[in-house]
Parts: sequence; structure tokens; C-alpha cells
Amino acid sequence: MLNSGDTAWVLASAALVMLMTPGLAFFYGGMVRSKSVLNMLMMNFISLAVVGVLWVFYGFSLAFGNDIGGGLLGGFEFVGLQNTVGQLAGFAVAANAQTGVAAVAWPGPDALPVLAFAMFQLMFAVITPALISGAVADRLKFWSWTVFVALWVTIVYFPVAHWVFSFDGFVGADAVGGWIANVSKLGALDFAGGTAVHINAGAAGLALAIVLGRRRGWPKEPMRPHNLPFTLLGASLLWFGWFGFNAGSALTAGDLASVAFTNTMVATSAATIGWLITEQFRDGKPTTLGAASGAVAGLVAITPAAGYVSPLGGIAIGFIAGIVCALAVALKFRFGFDDSLDVVGVHLVGGLVGTLLIGFFGTTSVNSLGANGLFYGGDATQLGKQAIAAFSVLLYSFILTALLALLIKYTMGFRVSDEDEVTGIDETEHAETAYDFSTLRGGGTFSGVHSAVNAAPVAVTASKES
Repeated sequence: MLNSGDTAWVLASAALVMLMTPGLAFFYGGMVRSKSVLNMLMMNFISLAVVGVLWVFYGFSLAFGNDIGGGLLGGFEFVGLQNTVGQLAGFAVAANAQTGVAAVAWPGPDALPVLAFAMFQLMFAVITPALISGAVADRLKFWSWTVFVALWVTIVYFPVAHWVFSFDGFVGADAVGGWIANVSKLGALDFAGGTAVHINAGAAGLALAIVLGRRRGWPKEPMRPHNLPFTLLGASLLWFGWFGFNAGSALTAGDLASVAFTNTMVATSAATIGWLITEQFRDGKPTTLGAASGAVAGLVAITPAAGYVSPLGGIAIGFIAGIVCALAVALKFRFGFDDSLDVVGVHLVGGLVGTLLIGFFGTTSVNSLGANGLFYGGDATQLGKQAIAAFSVLLYSFILTALLALLIKYTMGFRVSDEDEVTGIDETEHAETAYDFSTLRGGGTFSGVHSAVNAAPVAVTASKES
């Protein structure tokens, strides 16, 4: 019953998705000031450590255990990952549950080890809180952030993952899943996490930015990215890992994975072009930061739609997302919330764009378990379902995140002091700096002094930008 080829693909995809979190750290790290880059890398890295442990303790069970709350929360049968070793998860029942056709066998001919599926889904749980960190860069206490990650995944992510990713009958013939995923409940389509990951993280980022307030000096002081090569490297790693994120979500090494892989590629390409064209008309120049941001916007938007639209639909979704997200990043200036690295403009808005556009570009010619959108002969029913799913996750995440942020703010404290923020959060929180300029200022030989003199303007410039 075990399909070794599919198992290998899912495990490889899990490794690709794991790489996305360090990639995100570099993407964000390049965009902050030089005095904050280590803190940003650490905020992402700690997500791997904290969520990795909590997933074993109870995360996987709350997300994929047999429902105990009317489609809102999984049960406790997988606590400690018990009842997973040697157990299989089945495709046939999950597919039949969506179509309403009675299952004839479980777990069916294409089965995965439950642990392979659990490790794949763990990587989604890891990167989602890491995405939030970009909204509040430069101003958080590290240990307060760590506590926030633990509480947030427990109260927000694990339940939402159950809503979106847990299908009836997938981890057991009689298992009951979440309310968004199943046609017996809502039946919204989200192939790889546009709602559970990106809308969820984007809404949380907005709530945190509002509760914690602006960085000292924003928006009057320029806070330019300190290392754009880092940012482009991070975006490239994200693009690479995202093939596992989307194509791996097919959970089988076949045609559907190929479609998702193709859509991931072409949508991201189109979004990059859309963002750069928008910059050219708006600002007069296409930028490296715009190219990196456009690529990520396309990756975000195609995530929910990757297995439900044709490649032409993928190009359209990506191009639209590139333009819309490029315009949306200006919302923080209009409304006055300091979203440091544009998590709201890219992830919240991009997630909404991709989730809603399934209602227009979805086609059953690609995936019989999907739905025809308005452009493929369908009516507005699926669009309505997509909207309900998207805005339900948005509101749940925003409200719960705001309450958690207030709790931490008024107990252990969330923000560093103004003095520490000005000094540099790397030094005050971690007693480290990313760049050591001392060698540029020392040296006993003439050549050493000459090098220091020539390099001094570079160090001074970096210091001013910090």
C-alpha cells in the first residue's frame, strides 16, 4: 500500500520547504539596517527550534487529529507523535471525501507514512510565524518574540491549519477534518496555504505593527536596506524552496505536482515583471528590491491556486499580484502603521489576491477536485467560498494576534527601549554585530594604514545608514 516514490517526493519537498526559512531570514535580513540584521536572522531561526518541538508535543495532533470542535480543532490522538510510526495516510479517502463518492478502500493505492506527511506540514508551521517577523523588524525583545511564537502557533496557526489542510478521512478512515477544507462544510480551495500561511501571517503582522507602534524615527528617517545582495539571495532561495512548498502539496509525484511546479515558476516570473513595470511607471526606475519583492509576491499569490489553475491562469494571477502588491506596500504610509518589511503589502494582499482569483481562473480541466471559476463557465459560488475562507482567517488571526501582543506587552514587555533601538538591537539583545569594521581602522604597516584610509568612507557610510 505504501508508495515509495510519493514518499520520497514528499520528504524531499519537506527539505525544500525547510530551506525557505533560512532563505526568508536572508530576504528580510538584507532589508533591515546593518545594526539589526543578526536579530532578524535569529527571529527566523528560532522559529525552527520552537515550532519543531511544539509540533511533536501537540501541534500535529491539534492540526490533523480527528476533529473535536465542529471543524475548528483536531484531537489529541497524535500527542507526542504517538500512533504515527508505521501508520499510513491515504489519498483515496481524502479525494472521495471531497467529491462525495463513497470510499471503497483505505488508505488506497497511493499512501504515505503519516510521519512523512507530518514532517512536510511541520515546515509550513515553521515558516508562518517567521513571516510575521518582517512586520516588526528593528524593535522587539528576542525572548518576548520567542514566547510570542510559541503562543501564536498554539492558539492561531495549529487551529487554522486544521481548518484548511485537514481533510475528512486522510489520516484515518473515520477521521473528521476542518471546516474550510471539506465540501461537506465549506469546501474552499487552498492548494498549499494561501489562507493558512500567508493571509494568516499577514493579518498577524498588521496586528503586531499596530499594537507595538512605529520604529523610532519612522517614516521621517530613511531606513534603507543595508544589503540588497542578501535580499536577492534570500528571494532566490525562497523561489527554489517554493517548488517543494507548492508541488509537494500534491502529495504525489505525478501530473498534479507537475502542474503546481509549472504554475509556481510562471506566476513568479510574471509577478516580477508586473512589479518592475509598476515601479518604472511610478518611480521611473526598476529596482533590485522590487525584483525580489515581486518574485515573493508571485510566489505568495500562486500558493493557493497552484494546483487548480492552468499555466496561463498562473501567469495572469502572478502578473496581477505583482502590480497589486507593488501598489499595496504604500498603504502603510497612507494609514500610518509601520510594517517594516511590507509583510502586509506582500503576504496579506498577495494571499488575498491568489485565494480570491481561484474563483475566476480555477478550472476542473487541471484538477477534477477543484472548481470552474467565472472565466471557465462557473458561477460565483466558488468565489464566495474563497472569500469566506480568506476573511475568516484574516479576522481570526488579526484579533487573536492583537490580544497576544497586548498580553506580552503588559507582562514581560515586547519592545526594546528607545535607547537600545537607537544603539542597535544586535548589540543590545545579542551582544554581537554582523560586521566588524575594526580591521579597517587598524594595522601597523603603511599598507594597513593606506587600506584603512581608503576604506574609512565605506565604514562611515554604513554607520550613517544604520
